[in-house]
Amino acid sequence: MSYLNFNKDELVNLQYSLHREILSTNRAGAYMSTTIVGCNTRKYHGLLVCPIEKFNGESYVLLSSLDETVIQHDQSFNLGIHQYPGGIYNPRGHKYIIDFEFEPTPTLVYRVGGVVLKKEFLMEHNADRILIKYTLLEAHSDTKLRLRPFLAFRSRHKLSKANLFVNTDTDKIENGIASRLYTEFPTLNMQLSKKNEFVENPDWYYNIEYSEEKERGYDFQEDLFTPGYLEMPIKKGESIVFSASLKEEKVKTLADAFEKGVASRPPKDSFLNCLKNSATQFIVQQGKDTEVIAGYPWFGRWGRDTFIALPGLTLAANYDLESCKGVLDTMSGEVNNGLFPNIGKSDHAAYNSVDAPMWYFWAIQKYAEATKDQKTVWKAYGEKMKAVLSAFRSGVNEHILMHENGLIWAGQEGKALTWMDAVVEEGPVTPRRGYAVEINALWYNAIRFTIELAEANGDKEFVKDWKDLADRIEESYVSTFWNEDLGYLADYVDEKGQNLDIRSNQVIATSLPYSPVSDEIKSNVLNVIKRELLTFKGLRTLSPGHVDYKGIYSGDQRTRDLAYHQGTVWVWQLSHYIEANFKLYGDAFYGDAKWIVEHFEEDMTDYGICSIAEVYDGNPPHHPGGSISQAWSVSEVLRILQMMEQHKKQDKKK
Repeated sequence: MSYLNFNKDELVNLQYSLHREILSTNRAGAYMSTTIVGCNTRKYHGLLVCPIEKFNGESYVLLSSLDETVIQHDQSFNLGIHQYPGGIYNPRGHKYIIDFEFEPTPTLVYRVGGVVLKKEFLMEHNADRILIKYTLLEAHSDTKLRLRPFLAFRSRHKLSKANLFVNTDTDKIENGIASRLYTEFPTLNMQLSKKNEFVENPDWYYNIEYSEEKERGYDFQEDLFTPGYLEMPIKKGESIVFSASLKEEKVKTLADAFEKGVASRPPKDSFLNCLKNSATQFIVQQGKDTEVIAGYPWFGRWGRDTFIALPGLTLAANYDLESCKGVLDTMSGEVNNGLFPNIGKSDHAAYNSVDAPMWYFWAIQKYAEATKDQKTVWKAYGEKMKAVLSAFRSGVNEHILMHENGLIWAGQEGKALTWMDAVVEEGPVTPRRGYAVEINALWYNAIRFTIELAEANGDKEFVKDWKDLADRIEESYVSTFWNEDLGYLADYVDEKGQNLDIRSNQVIATSLPYSPVSDEIKSNVLNVIKRELLTFKGLRTLSPGHVDYKGIYSGDQRTRDLAYHQGTVWVWQLSHYIEANFKLYGDAFYGDAKWIVEHFEEDMTDYGICSIAEVYDGNPPHHPGGSISQAWSVSEVLRILQMMEQHKKQDKKK
């Protein structure tokens, strides 16, 4: 039995199996995702979801699903499963599934009478192609296999409806068909490694439902088009490979391509190896650019998330210096007056994140620690770093500027410029206008780190220009944020004074390589966080004692946005809590860190299989929510494991 395995009792129980989703990416932006029984429950699910350059690189669902039918003695057994209105599932192919495992690739086994059929998925790396291998393990009489593709050809954020504009025609290609539902789309080529008969039968399947979208308050019914089906005999012991690709393939290569692809898959036989595998799925190579996808299945590239997640995804996961540098180089080329695009690219970029530039320095800092080559780092990024700092010192714009005390003031009417960026009709849920506690801690760290590199590389002029400012910020920070009576740092400070909501953002000031606060203050802050915010899934974003605390993250978009940073648990800040404790208490903290991180192993077989969710409920038992696989969730658990490895020698609780 593999590490990631589900048995028949679990699979046939839709209450259980429909809440467990799989993901596989091609490392170039395309992916496949569905539930462990193959029933799509999100509009984002599909067997081939690809970015299309013509549509600004946005991802589109081309092949939504593929229904298999086993035919014996003129009897048909459909192995597919779709949900329709009224909670009806048709067909109910999940009742034939007897096993699912994720090692080395997602694999389902069906039993229909005397027929046992194995189905293996493979998302090919660096190609817009999915391969599905069918192997007939058992059969006592002649057997046929029928495959019916369900096509969407729409944005992953939208839904398809039956229409008169669809192109119902298909072109015959080697062992398959080519379909392009709308003229502006690329052609989808569906082929098999074995000769087959295509039975043309164009039709719409109406009102297929996606239960997760319904629960999240979005449109949830879709019409999918099917051009017909491919049918062929299959013998006991025989394997047939199905390919869906954006280019016509040579069918004689499909079997070898599948085997080579499976052989190249990294192991997923342990908690650590699952996280390492998940980490690689966020690193995307597109042309000369190397980028980080913030989360699957609906996020794209986010500047803030990129820099926070990068060290964990590359350095902690696989010591991948090349990918780390590739992302830093790509992002360095997009800085504009001190800011990085938070979402989007080129003309579609939104420069609305005050903290992304600060995390840029932290990511370079971690890269420099890994390479131990300050000269090369300074040569590569020194000028960009100095330009960013100068822009902030001079004032990025009227909304982001440095005051005389050296601190950064940020805020814009109707906007949220920090990572707590949920916005409803009335405006930002947590506007945090003024001096934000983590922004100014990161600002201080960025300056001190740049001074360190400048000193090591003989840039005396920079050191002279910036050292006094760093000293001023250190003094201002404590007097501005520290509350002696309550024993923790204000979340932000504005014209009204300190905002003393107990939030997780103050943890950043305790963990940075250059911190503006003393060890005594750090200890006090960590004690408050432990008492009010710490859970075994991360840190709550607001104390449960606050009147605005929301302990459950669910419901429609407005309800979720109101809870997003008002008590919802985030994983990524947990690494900073643990890092700060290790810095203060050394090896003695190992047992506490181990107790916390061990709770994430159960996530490998829940929600997003083999990965870690975006958020968790603030209230126990801390159910997962948001995206099924989030870059900075995975990255920061990997960083925690890396820290633990460095401190495990003195595990005093063993």
